[in-house]
Amino acid sequence: MATKLQILERYFGYSSFRAGQEEVIDALLAGQDAVGIMPTGAGKSLCFQVPALLLPGITLVVSPLISLMKDQVTALVQNGVRGAYLNSSLTWAQYQKALRNARAGVYKIIYVAPERLLTPEFLDFAQEAPVDLVVIDEAHCVSQWGQDFRPSYLDIPEFVDKLPRRPVVAAFTATATPRVRRDILKLLQLRHPFVNVTSFDRPNLYWEVRRPKDKLEELFSLLESRRDKSGIVYCATRKAVEEVCQALQERGFSATRYHAGLEDGERQRNQEDFLYDRATVMVATNAFGMGIDKSNVSFVIHYNMPKDLEGYYQEAGRAGRDGEPAECFLLYGSQDVALNRFLLAHGEENPDLDERTREELLHRAEERLQAMTGYCHTTACLREYILHYFGEHAPTQCENCHNCLGHFLEQDVTGPARQIAACVGQLRDRYGVKMVLDVVRGSKSEKVLRQGFDRYPAYGVLAAYREEELREIVNAMLLQGYLEQSTGAYPTLQRGERAFDLLRGEAEVTMRVSAKNDAAPKARKRPQDLPKGDPALFDRLRQVRAKLSAAQNVPVYVIFSNATLEAMAAYQPTTPAQLLEVPGVGQAKLQKYGREFLQEIQCWQKDHGENPNESPSPSAEAITSP
Repeated sequence: MATKLQILERYFGYSSFRAGQEEVIDALLAGQDAVGIMPTGAGKSLCFQVPALLLPGITLVVSPLISLMKDQVTALVQNGVRGAYLNSSLTWAQYQKALRNARAGVYKIIYVAPERLLTPEFLDFAQEAPVDLVVIDEAHCVSQWGQDFRPSYLDIPEFVDKLPRRPVVAAFTATATPRVRRDILKLLQLRHPFVNVTSFDRPNLYWEVRRPKDKLEELFSLLESRRDKSGIVYCATRKAVEEVCQALQERGFSATRYHAGLEDGERQRNQEDFLYDRATVMVATNAFGMGIDKSNVSFVIHYNMPKDLEGYYQEAGRAGRDGEPAECFLLYGSQDVALNRFLLAHGEENPDLDERTREELLHRAEERLQAMTGYCHTTACLREYILHYFGEHAPTQCENCHNCLGHFLEQDVTGPARQIAACVGQLRDRYGVKMVLDVVRGSKSEKVLRQGFDRYPAYGVLAAYREEELREIVNAMLLQGYLEQSTGAYPTLQRGERAFDLLRGEAEVTMRVSAKNDAAPKARKRPQDLPKGDPALFDRLRQVRAKLSAAQNVPVYVIFSNATLEAMAAYQPTTPAQLLEVPGVGQAKLQKYGREFLQEIQCWQKDHGENPNESPSPSAEAITSP
């Protein structure tokens, strides 16, 4: 019988496991339930795919999105594993055929939507099949505290109970706060599970928040120097996607679009154009991306602030999945907060929820929005802010985010802060930021004058300040506990615990501001996991990959990631055995693609008068019979 390492190398092309993977695999193979909390790009799928290939029966993977299932099954097939998915994208005839194949033992791994588990057809199949392992992917969907609560996930324990023999159950997610983790353990009814929480840190990702006066011009500037790279631009609304995509196309960028309002056919074509690198930039709402395992995404730009850190970290984490350096930019504007509150208040209602639960979910969403807003305003390390949110301790300096690399000055804003706190008190903690700032700036608006606020002591005391300057001070006060903000569609400013020390002159308020003529940030760290080869050879290998992608009708990253091509360009293997030593090259891909890449490497060596291995040209027989 094959070992876990042999399976890893034979099917997936790696000689060792990443941090956290082996412990979860061992637990599942020992018959123990398991939970894996691992960030995007940490290799969660291998934690259940390796055991699935070692267990005698089949593995069912409960997955929430069609695109996620399709992408993972495509990758499995490329690696020589028979897999299938059962969801609403299949016709009735296709679904029945897939079930017949499943009953015949054709598939080792079957992906299924949670809503399908308790349907008569699927339940009848599952009760007769030798199910050894049930995997719950995106397990945070079971928690009302999570950002993607899905009531159908609550049916999973009932499905497991209906099976004649309880299989091992595993749950995986990339984004789970400590509270969500507790819900996963409780609501999925896991039995004495092995729990592995690996670091949420992605050292290869650079983080930056920008506050441009003109977002579109800032986006043009960012993309201009990245025309040869693949990236995603996330927008909050369909309208923004349309406008941004059109503007990029008019500027000559190779951009396409994706949102739920498009026809299915166009959405699929646009997605494939991006996956196959026919379009280098995808402009999309958050409807795009879950399960899209495109490894060569070099940057993710959020045109609008997302509504929570869970969604932001998951979306931004789609950059740099191959371990290469990648960049995550967020273009923040004060209107983003109001837009997100509107979207939360007018979002699609779930008919399965009662009024009390719906209100509770809205309250929790508001708390997450405030945490996301805090990220956009903090001048501390951005990486530390994210990791702290997910319950992980982190150093206060990461040296790979703008706040750590930039140049800041400490500014004393105690005077205006005290006036703002006094105004909030005079307004009896009943009004929002806009009204407070209108009063201290001496606005003559109809609302201010009608309420008689022009007669208050705070009226006009900060007339010399711009509104944007005062908003920054308010945000600093919120972060430091001098002010608090209520939840709901119309949040009000309230004095925090420290406000009274400030009003008595016993506290000071400071905030970090960017220094004038800010020097260019220091060079960012670059992971050294893999050696770097000759750029010219790397480019030739990319061309080989592009031709194979077109011929096989699969995305380029499904063939080999950029990191694997970099390693090929560095190691320059000329025999099948040497090619198998390259991370990311397994037996199935060696047989499918090895000859083309080996021949290209040998041609390159011949053109440059190099042949360090002095090996003969590999034959077709050598590739098909390694």
